[in-house]
Amino acid sequence: MTAAGLAQRLGIEHPLIQAPMAGSTPPALVAAVSNAGGLGSLGAGYLEPQAILDQAAQIRGLGDRPYAIGLFVLPDDFDVDMTAVAKAREQLDALMAREGLAVRTSLPTRWAPRFSDQFAALCEARPAVASFAFGLIDATQRQELRRREIFLIGTATTVAEARTWVDAGADAVCMQGAEAGGHRGTFLHDPADAMIGLFALLALARRALDIPLIAAGGIMDGAGVLAAEILGASASQLGTAFLTCPECSAAEVWKQDLLEAKEHQVATINSFSGRAARGLRNRFVEALPQALEGLPYPVLNALTAPLRRAAAAARRSDLLSEWCGQAAALVRPQPAAELVARLMYEYRLAKRALAS
Repeated sequence: MTAAGLAQRLGIEHPLIQAPMAGSTPPALVAAVSNAGGLGSLGAGYLEPQAILDQAAQIRGLGDRPYAIGLFVLPDDFDVDMTAVAKAREQLDALMAREGLAVRTSLPTRWAPRFSDQFAALCEARPAVASFAFGLIDATQRQELRRREIFLIGTATTVAEARTWVDAGADAVCMQGAEAGGHRGTFLHDPADAMIGLFALLALARRALDIPLIAAGGIMDGAGVLAAEILGASASQLGTAFLTCPECSAAEVWKQDLLEAKEHQVATINSFSGRAARGLRNRFVEALPQALEGLPYPVLNALTAPLRRAAAAARRSDLLSEWCGQAAALVRPQPAAELVARLMYEYRLAKRALAS
């Protein structure tokens, strides 16, 4: 499917999707991108069902354009090694004490919202698009989306994962290259074995699959959107590019750090959440490089949450999970609608240059 074809299918003007970055995509950002002709996405992986409904209502209140909701596919319940939890809490509390932060870890009521309840809320909200990472949704859930005419996007980091999503009935697959910031969507492989550069991944997937592909990873300008399209993508999904928009809820110190981020500082990190994610290597990562990696997501993510909130309040970016893609320093702080317009101007300019 061409870029124009996918845009028409989604009811948007531009082959541009704002990534569903959990915790950093408030309704104002989602609506601003959608109102500007792209596809805004609510990253709802951390949200309780009622919060999903509330934020979806806020997005609809800011405009009537199509938008997406993105979720992490997780089991409803988790088997947790409480001995490992106790050890991790000791290490985290000791780190916070050394760094002068008064907050300490605690055991949450639940390690994460129940995915089945989140999914039910998504269906009730009825966005134009639903996207999923970390695994597949089941056949019943796919039928529920189809019944509501919700477009299904699955996240893949390899051709094998993409093919699995195709076999499961996805309408499109988001190919997440190694350059992408935030959590890796890998679900069939060890994450270290699925760090494939975006352009190689797109070419391989385009040769193997007949389904719309969405490019994600390191794209920061309109020329990058066009390059991905030439290699077979029907749209590009950008996350880091939107982090410094005023509508984005990322901590201000995080936004400031992105302006001077060096490409060699972007690393794959497990010690914040228990799942491989791409972001800036900082003091937290260096202080606890391996000590917490025995605890999986979402258990470790829940334990580090108090530290991350306290670090943001204290403007301690060196203790934050500063997720970002490989080209983070190319961010351009400006309102989201202006960024969408700028990206598409660059896209058209690159297209004309290529044709001349």
